[in-house]
Amino acid sequence: MGGNQSVSEEIRPRHIAIIMDGNGRWAQQRNKSRSAGHRAGGRAVRQIIEAAYRLKIPCLTFFAFSSENWQRPQKEVDLLMELFMRALRREINELHDQQVRIRFIGERSDFSRPLQEAMREAENLTLKNDELLVQIAVGYGGRWDITQACRTIAGEVASGQLQADKIDENMLAQKLSFHDAETGMQIPDPDLLIRTGGEKRISNFLLWQMAYTELYFCDTLWPDFNAQGLDQALAWFAGRQRRFGKVLDT
Repeated sequence: MGGNQSVSEEIRPRHIAIIMDGNGRWAQQRNKSRSAGHRAGGRAVRQIIEAAYRLKIPCLTFFAFSSENWQRPQKEVDLLMELFMRALRREINELHDQQVRIRFIGERSDFSRPLQEAMREAENLTLKNDELLVQIAVGYGGRWDITQACRTIAGEVASGQLQADKIDENMLAQKLSFHDAETGMQIPDPDLLIRTGGEKRISNFLLWQMAYTELYFCDTLWPDFNAQGLDQALAWFAGRQRRFGKVLDT
């Protein structure tokens, strides 16, 4: 697989967030089961991690399972959880050897204990790796993220640990899921969002963190998205003028 080495580091995103849409439709078009679509989607994840690794993109965040996905049929949810567990066990050692760090964001309490433990083991194993950070959003919703941050701050105010007039954007950001408690670092907001599958919405993903993210939508179904598709997204990103609300000098 090729990587677009012509995209200079100056205009290469530090952080790419991805909404992986289209597994079900991909399977339907091929008269296959939804499970086949999800397996193919898992292979696409691995390809994009490899491409980002080669391009030295520091961070990827995949929207793997939203807080709303619990409303899907139980059979499909069970299948997704089984595939997730298998993928973790199959891939984690190789990712660790490549110095890839794995981090999960989202509400984990609704997942099975074995899966929660597998998440913790993957995080602990890869904690000190620094070539590429891969965040996997599971049980995640942007509204959940902001709500749990507000709940934490409210508790600190009620207990007298925090004065209300000290609350600002930076403090709220430190209570959100992009604050890395293990390292004390704040993970940068995404520069680029990629959504596959043709839909043009962000579906309750990283609502706070994507205030100034460039949004790239493509019709490619997620299992068909590959390094070439990533190259195309990066070329599009390279042509954007990122003003962050300011006026560029002329």
